[in-house]
Amino acid sequence: MKIKSLTAALLAASVLVPAAPAFAQDKADALAAEIAAMRAKVESLEAEMAALKAEKPAEESGTTISWKGAPLIEDKDSGWSFKPRGRLQYDVAHVGSPDGVEDRGLGFSNELRRARLGVEGTIPGGFDYKFELDFAEGDAEITDATLGYDAGGGFGVTVGQHNNFQSLEELTSSRFTSFMERAAFTDAFNFERRVGLSAGYENGPLIANVGVFTDNVHDLDDENNSIGGDARLVFAPKMGETQLHFGGSAHFRDNKDLAERGDTIRYRQRPMVHSTDTRFLATPELGVTEETSYGLEAAAIHGPFHAAGEVHWLNADTIDDGASPTFFGGYAEVGYYLTGEARGYKGGKFDRTKVLNPLSQGGMGAFQVNLRYDHLDLNDETIIGGKQQGYQASLVWIPEDHVRFLLNYGRMSYDDAAIPAVGGDRDYSIDVFGARAQVDF
Repeated sequence: MKIKSLTAALLAASVLVPAAPAFAQDKADALAAEIAAMRAKVESLEAEMAALKAEKPAEESGTTISWKGAPLIEDKDSGWSFKPRGRLQYDVAHVGSPDGVEDRGLGFSNELRRARLGVEGTIPGGFDYKFELDFAEGDAEITDATLGYDAGGGFGVTVGQHNNFQSLEELTSSRFTSFMERAAFTDAFNFERRVGLSAGYENGPLIANVGVFTDNVHDLDDENNSIGGDARLVFAPKMGETQLHFGGSAHFRDNKDLAERGDTIRYRQRPMVHSTDTRFLATPELGVTEETSYGLEAAAIHGPFHAAGEVHWLNADTIDDGASPTFFGGYAEVGYYLTGEARGYKGGKFDRTKVLNPLSQGGMGAFQVNLRYDHLDLNDETIIGGKQQGYQASLVWIPEDHVRFLLNYGRMSYDDAAIPAVGGDRDYSIDVFGARAQVDF
């Protein structure tokens, strides 16, 4: 009986021993499959989390308020946005007086140069708007009043009172110029905003603008049928760390009935600062029927260094004995940020400089020095308006991105000046000093 029991146990063991490894293998395979399924599930959850992070958080939907120099209120879902904008510029200056010249506009002067307040924003459908008033003269005057449309693909259209496409210097905002006033030819040639319809195209380094304009909104009346056309082409490639800018513009204006009804134009300019109304350069009153002008521009920004220069010619056809003078202006300037910043540039013009170490963060702000040669020639044919050679320097301090202080000096040399000095001398030089405090938002 014992032998039979032992034999039975041995036979059972011979059956069970080979089965144990097979059972363990099945369990291992099942565990591996379960781990693989869990891994796939984890990867799927990670992908879902990444997608959720890429999407707009729920709290950003609807109306939001952010800070862009001023409160920006926007609803990204609908396309509406609203932002106030403005600037204050207060100037003081001293203009030297040639010997023998008694003019109350010379010596010390000061003014609220610009006091602008407006709004800007977007409208559903790809539209945008801008409206701004200037209160510096005591009365509200419209500077910008536009409705724009973004057609996509780099194309856009603007209608209303806005800048023509005259030059780099004129199109750069007064908030970002390297001197208190722009180069002499921009005022002398009467560059200004006008009511019109324009179109623009921007694709990489290529920028093109064209427009048809009537007159400044404050000069429009039922007898003003003047009209003009402007075009500007800019190529602005980035070569390594250097931003380059090359441009050209062309302009034509037909004054139509304005000259025939007796309206006249003077081409003239102040001595570097705006707070005086005295002009050492000025043509006589001219009955201008048509104006044709064109200009070339170039600039470069490399680190804290920048250089810029322009030339511009203006031909005026007149009803005065058939005179058709051509006037010329231009400038060349260089600048350098002592504190390492780079001059801002965007959309074919100079833009805001980002301060590296503002006062609010324990820094000293940005310091920039600039030198400029400014030339203007208003003499041609029988028209004598005078010539200017301006040698100018400026120091700009930007303690915060939206605050600027400027100091300017100019040695202004004139030939054939409009104001005679002692003995009828019209060839002389004067010194001009200016300072500005500015805030914008």
